[in-house]
Amino acid sequence: MAAPKLIGLSGSLRDDATNSKLLREAARLFGEADFTLLDIRFPLYDAEDEAEKGVPAAVQKAADQIAAADAVIISTPEYNKGPSGVLKNALDWISRAEGKPWNGKPVAVMSAAAGRAGGERAQMILRGFMVPFRPRILQGPEIHLADSSNQFDENGHLTGEIYVKELGQLMTSLREMI
Repeated sequence: MAAPKLIGLSGSLRDDATNSKLLREAARLFGEADFTLLDIRFPLYDAEDEAEKGVPAAVQKAADQIAAADAVIISTPEYNKGPSGVLKNALDWISRAEGKPWNGKPVAVMSAAAGRAGGERAQMILRGFMVPFRPRILQGPEIHLADSSNQFDENGHLTGEIYVKELGQLMTSLREMI
């Protein structure tokens, strides 16, 4: 049997972003899988631009990758009490692509932020953003990685036992949902 296809969406574009690290750690704890971290460097959504030029090829590619995946994991930072604009923009664009890539798709959401709440508000809002797409979102355990820049070792692995345990449980539940 082929390894499951697992797609990651990070709400931060920085190469060393803690949300991207969290997704890589989630993929590691998921176990054997073909993991791809999507590039969501899309242009800003503009309905006039879409009408004139259509959906950008990079957006359709991302939507196709989501559709072909067995499951998706999303991690958002918290900027001004909500998810990042880049993540919202990606979700808006992907909703305009052909097909319904999220429909029925198993999805796990998480957050990593500098603050003590670990992006809890952003994650709650992200869950609301996903409702129209009709995925199957896991309800827990909720992962809110607080003080995120101090939670990884030099290999990119989480250092807090509770985070490792709960993220492992979330990934086990995601694997079971597939």
